[in-house]
Parts: sequence; structure tokens; C-alpha cells
Amino acid sequence: MRDDREKLQDILEAIERIDRYAMQGRQTFEQNELIQTWFTQNLQVIGEASRSLSSAIRDQHPEVP
Repeated sequence: MRDDREKLQDILEAIERIDRYAMQGRQTFEQNELIQTWFTQNLQVIGEASRSLSSAIRDQHPEVP
């Protein structure tokens, strides 16, 4: 089973991947289905990793929804 550190690393890497394409702007995003799919996939990675974080890490950081 993956620990919280690995899950948090997954989240950071997904954010970095999204950020690379976000800099191209909204118009590029709206016109490029591949970028839309890329964003969706990485948002899913963030959601799944976030959901599976331990309650201990959640309790340590109550400011993060």
C-alpha cells in the first residue's frame, strides 16, 4: 500500500503536469480536446490520491478542505 508521502507526491506531479498546459491559456484549452482530456485525467489523479490520504494527515492539516 502506498503511504501518504507517495500520494502527496502524486498530487504535486499532477499539479505540475496541469500547470504546464494551463499556461497556454483558456482559448487553447477550449480548442484542444487532448489538453482537456489531459486535465481531466490529472484532476482524477489528484482526487483519488486526496481521497485516500490517511485521517492522520487530514487531522494535521484541517485548513485544507
